[in-house]
Amino acid sequence: MRSIRGGQVSEEDEEMEELRRRRLLELQQRLAQEQQRIQVQQQIEMQKQAILRRILTPEARQRITNLKMVRPEFAAQLELQLIQLAQQGRLNTPVTDEQLREILARLQSRRREIRIRRV
Repeated sequence: MRSIRGGQVSEEDEEMEELRRRRLLELQQRLAQEQQRIQVQQQIEMQKQAILRRILTPEARQRITNLKMVRPEFAAQLELQLIQLAQQGRLNTPVTDEQLREILARLQSRRREIRIRRV
């Protein structure tokens, strides 16, 4: 609300209105940036899933989906590694569930070897 003194809007009210406009503009810009970031992430995820559909059998994809529920970071890293190996031509595609289990077993054994125990 603007207070009118002698038929004029006070300077204080104008300053407040300007601050409100700036704040609204800032919030709109943040929202637009966030929406753009989300859209880019969705596009990347769609591309990643399209590649995984090409390089994995449905059973292997299901195994990774199950793994995501238990260890999401590990599953994401695994997906990226599989995609990189396939793009480099170092992966026979499509990867079956059995092959994926072997890869997972090797990764697990490496992880166990690295553990340091204090006595």
